[in-house]
Amino acid sequence: MKRIFILTGEASGDKLASKVITNLNKLNSNLEYLSVGGENLKKLGIKSIYDLKEITYLGFTNVLLNVFKIKKKINQTVKAIQNFKPDILFTVDSPDFTLRVAEKVKKDNPKIKTIHYVAPQVWVWREGRLKKIKRYIDHMLLLFNFEKPYFEKEKMSHEFVGHPLLDTNIESAIDINQILKKNKALISIFAGSRKSEIDSLTPILLNFIKLMNKKYQDFTFVFHSTKEYSDLILSYIKETDLKNCEVISDNKIKNHILQKSIFAVSKSGTVSLEICNAKIPSIILYKMGLINFLIVKMLVKTKFANIINIAANEEILPELLQSKCNSKNIFETVSNYLDNPKKINEQVSRTQSILKNFRTKNPSSLLAAYALNKFL
Repeated sequence: MKRIFILTGEASGDKLASKVITNLNKLNSNLEYLSVGGENLKKLGIKSIYDLKEITYLGFTNVLLNVFKIKKKINQTVKAIQNFKPDILFTVDSPDFTLRVAEKVKKDNPKIKTIHYVAPQVWVWREGRLKKIKRYIDHMLLLFNFEKPYFEKEKMSHEFVGHPLLDTNIESAIDINQILKKNKALISIFAGSRKSEIDSLTPILLNFIKLMNKKYQDFTFVFHSTKEYSDLILSYIKETDLKNCEVISDNKIKNHILQKSIFAVSKSGTVSLEICNAKIPSIILYKMGLINFLIVKMLVKTKFANIINIAANEEILPELLQSKCNSKNIFETVSNYLDNPKKINEQVSRTQSILKNFRTKNPSSLLAAYALNKFL
């Protein structure tokens, strides 16, 4: 029986990995798994060697403050992989953690096949790291077609598989009449999948909801959460007198809620692709510590934070970052869209044009599963 160790570094990576493994199990049922994963891999019956929350650190300063803990986790993970003796080490996203583990594992066992899913964003910063990465990663699975030239330049084995969050082609979920007639409607809120993100954004978002309630009477605000952090978000809500907020963590319900929403307010990240794929208008938020922000500003090459805007090279989804990420600005931006249905239709139309370039003929997670199976 062949063995695969799945290494993720945060909730979004766990979700991506689970889609690939679901398809791989259909291609090859004679496989044994072990992982560093979350609730999605757990649902597939795949054990995680420790809780994913133990390694989700946001920002440079948090990483620096926890550097010894991270080193300890890297060594612990490497040892677990060595003991498991997998045929493939399948690393997913979170390159500053997963690739450091892969490097040590490959050095110890050059025969192990290392496949990384979600290429490091060399088009954003640190392009030169590919020279080192190609020494210990045997094959790179790319989510975006525009990444290929960077890997071709380094003559590194790679293939474009598209983005798994776009595998489901959801029909339009927007009913503009919900806005015009002021019927009860849902607004989806994505405060993040890390505690540090939730602690940073949730108070701002709750103040935004208070402002919305003064102008609109018929909205329900639904926070999309992981099971690990649903109680944390609920605790923030309970500190207010808000009665029109809900928290959901079940993925099927979350997908249904998103499809029924008329708008989404989301932290910057891969979730924005899910929102756009559901044809829901949205805005993007992000807030980090000043030191982290200054470091990022020095290193990052791109003008925008969100992948849709980066691909378009213009701001299609409004980005409220750092000092602009406050309840008043969020309220004014969202309100402007809700009061102007033409703006909503225009944004949705433009995001669909961008997404066409991200899609593949076959589901992305299936193509990634085929790639893994070839190395077994």
